[in-house]
Amino acid sequence: MRVFYLLILLTLFGAIGIFALQNRETITVQYLDRSISSPLALLIGIVYLLGMLSGWTVVGFVRRSLRRVSEQVR
Repeated sequence: MRVFYLLILLTLFGAIGIFALQNRETITVQYLDRSISSPLALLIGIVYLLGMLSGWTVVGFVRRSLRRVSEQVR
């Protein structure tokens, strides 16, 4: 089973690598009066990491709230 998971992981990394190689053109993102120019794959990676961070924060808040509510009920 480990070999199967390794093959899936290598396939995923290969697909990500091909995507990064084929999307090397620089794009510009503007927000308010700021602008950032970087490769598309890099921006997608940064947005993905920011999404993971915000997701972990929300999950932490929900767990903490549920724990407090369950402690008050007892």
